[in-house]
Amino acid sequence: MATLKIKKGDTVKVIAGKDKGKEGKVLSIKDGKVIVEGINMITKHSKPSMANQQGGIVNKEAAIDISNLMVMHKGQAVRVGFKVEDGKKVRVAKSTGEVID
Repeated sequence: MATLKIKKGDTVKVIAGKDKGKEGKVLSIKDGKVIVEGINMITKHSKPSMANQQGGIVNKEAAIDISNLMVMHKGQAVRVGFKVEDGKKVRVAKSTGEVID
């Protein structure tokens, strides 16, 4: 798979779907799907277990496709490109040319 333009810990903005316009922090990334804090919330019914004695209905974040997100840089959603600086590959905001990392 190609290098991902979104990393864990980034602040992202949702550009498509039911949560369009919302912003949140990336918690994890796996196979082109991203879990973002407070975005794409679902209700999950859980049975009582040793870890969760009570059981019941739990709200949690579901995965959202990476193509529905844009990286936030200085308060604006930006497209991301790559540039090699000092022998290191860095992420760059396409609109301003500033380094994101």
